[in-house]
Amino acid sequence: MRQLTRTTTTVRHGRSADESDFGVTWLMGMFHEDWSHHGPTAADAAGYHLWDELDPGSVLAVRRDARLLLRLPSETIEVLWSAGTAVGPSFFSGERTGVTSGTQWMETLTGLCDAWLTRHAQATAPASAPASVPAEWDGVELADAVLAEIGADRVVPEQVRRALAECVRRCTPDLAFRLLLRAMAQIGAASGTTLSSEDYARLAALGAALHYGEFVVSEVRHLVK
Repeated sequence: MRQLTRTTTTVRHGRSADESDFGVTWLMGMFHEDWSHHGPTAADAAGYHLWDELDPGSVLAVRRDARLLLRLPSETIEVLWSAGTAVGPSFFSGERTGVTSGTQWMETLTGLCDAWLTRHAQATAPASAPASVPAEWDGVELADAVLAEIGADRVVPEQVRRALAECVRRCTPDLAFRLLLRAMAQIGAASGTTLSSEDYARLAALGAALHYGEFVVSEVRHLVK
């Protein structure tokens, strides 16, 4: 039986009840240098974190993000995943992970979520209604603000900024902004790049406008000097 020591993020109506990250960006945080301790392949490791006691809303949030990312070219997905995790581009080599492309990986995550939802069909029926994720939480009206923040960012490299901008246009501003935060937290910690207090204030304001909990934008607070 699995131990109850892992993160137990709960999502209600598309936002986490414990005010932490959610969706694919939450799952990305589990793919650090020691990800393989939770399974021999990437799919096994993801399945470990999509455990049976997870709240249905958490699984729905991962599935929704994965389906959105499938609107992007495979190479763009790979750039975004690599930027926000500690696995590096070799993640998509297929040798250790079993993952050969960004598209295949998002399809795998969708399949894992579908399998979870099938196993828990009775519990997830109310949460799977279309109204469970309000359309305004996509942040469509904030697209220009998110694009401006991506353009002004100096933590992530240009290739990642281009991929994030494409995500704003083809997925949702909400998903692109969470991916920006994820990439900033990962790349900033490795490079020693810092943020000003004004930079962080803008990010926090965007997070509030997107109805994020307290611990989403704060993932990059350690970059403020």
